Amino acid sequence: MSSSQKEKPDLTKKVHDVPHKPGVYLMRDRFNRVIYVGKARDLRKRVGSYFMPSKLAQADIKTRAMLDAVWDFETHTVQSEPESLLLEGKLIKDYRPRYNVSFRDDKRFLVVKVDPTEEWPRFRLARFKKDDGARYFGPYAHAGALRQTLNFMRKKFGVLTFGRGSPTERELKSATYQVPTRLSEISAELYRERVAQACDFLEGHSREMIAAVEDEMRKSAGKLDFEKAAELRNMLDDLRRTTKPIRRFTRHSLPSTIDPVNDVQALGDALQLTHLPSVMECFDISNISTTHVVASMVCFRNGVPDKDNYRRYRIRTVEGQDDFASMAEVVRRRYSRVLLEARDANPDTAEFSQENPAEALDRATAIFVAVRLPDLIIVDGGKGQLSSACRELQRLGLHELPIIGLAKEYEEIYRPGRALPLMLPPDSGALRLLQRIRDEAHRFANTYHQLLMKKRIGESILDDCPGVSQNRKNLLLRKFGSVNRLRKASVEQIASTEGIGPKLAEDVHRFLERH
Repeated sequence: MSSSQKEKPDLTKKVHDVPHKPGVYLMRDRFNRVIYVGKARDLRKRVGSYFMPSKLAQADIKTRAMLDAVWDFETHTVQSEPESLLLEGKLIKDYRPRYNVSFRDDKRFLVVKVDPTEEWPRFRLARFKKDDGARYFGPYAHAGALRQTLNFMRKKFGVLTFGRGSPTERELKSATYQVPTRLSEISAELYRERVAQACDFLEGHSREMIAAVEDEMRKSAGKLDFEKAAELRNMLDDLRRTTKPIRRFTRHSLPSTIDPVNDVQALGDALQLTHLPSVMECFDISNISTTHVVASMVCFRNGVPDKDNYRRYRIRTVEGQDDFASMAEVVRRRYSRVLLEARDANPDTAEFSQENPAEALDRATAIFVAVRLPDLIIVDGGKGQLSSACRELQRLGLHELPIIGLAKEYEEIYRPGRALPLMLPPDSGALRLLQRIRDEAHRFANTYHQLLMKKRIGESILDDCPGVSQNRKNLLLRKFGSVNRLRKASVEQIASTEGIGPKLAEDVHRFLERH
């Protein structure tokens, strides 16, 4: 049967295999030609919407024509929205799809240009990279984040941005360029050292600088200056978007779609595990402030999230911000609880201490299965976090449980007893699986942290209520659970709280009505 006589395939079933991830999608016609390229924050939702009857009914003439011509589609997941934007542009330029009009004008993303032949080099924005001896950084998908990063560089490194030529009289005297001395007091040669530092920063050598901003953000949050903390958080987002290396895409290096089963197999092979990591548990610490240090544990089963087995923790035993100690606490709490539950489920284990070794081994194996331990533990971090977690597992008698650490910056995989980290290819399914579970743990921890911070901001209103000491505040919150519930309580209900008399109850009730 010729292609013109083939029956048009039903693509609605294929949509169910598309992941809820950012990426790009390509629509193909009956001759397998790419006729449209699009990007999406959520591929499943976007692609699925095309095949809903309501979409076709409401579509304009061009969209209806495109949908009538679609016989197949493919999707490619990426690590972030900026990457999807860059990949979309790349594919549209490569394929020149009939139904795409954007990017046809060869619109380009912004790059940063600095010309070392200038006496006082400036960091400027450009649309094209030219073979003119200048250094170029980028391209960058987020123009707003890039401009904010240049503003940050101007203040932190004292480098000139925008404009042309030598510094103006105003720039020479401006305190903005005082790092630690004004431009008017240094030579062009010394200024070039600042330029070199700023170039290193743009190339991604920014860990210390970003850590300093993070520290400042935590201090602001600790002082309850949440407006300043939010401002610094936004700055961090801009810096990370700009200084994080973004993959360059070629026709032959497109990221493949997610295949959970194959990714699990690939990870087992890469780590040389004796059993497939069908069940994985990953831990992440979130410590934006010393007030609420929290942790998360997410579980993946057969390569996909198992949300029923997610757990979240408030760190109890660690003073201040100590990622190593916090990781030790949460690993200890997680697996000591699992072991206790297994013991409670098998109360007769103590009676078999006199059995022969073979029977003991069979019983131990049965208990091990009942415990439901994961096939692989992942901790978000490098050697320090991994060592802390390993010590706790050894104390619990779980030293043979496979465990790795995944360090964020360069995606290095640390393993117990091995000095050098394992580096997997960026496009490997094994690494993408690790990144998915690590990112999910990070998201889950941050969600919990934000919940606690919002709760604390709400609770802080009681600090201004006359007559309510910290102890009385704790008593009220312990009884009612939150300020919102306290607002709904009657004077009599408030007065029934231990340590709160009728008069103070009236004052609290009146205060919350006014505020």
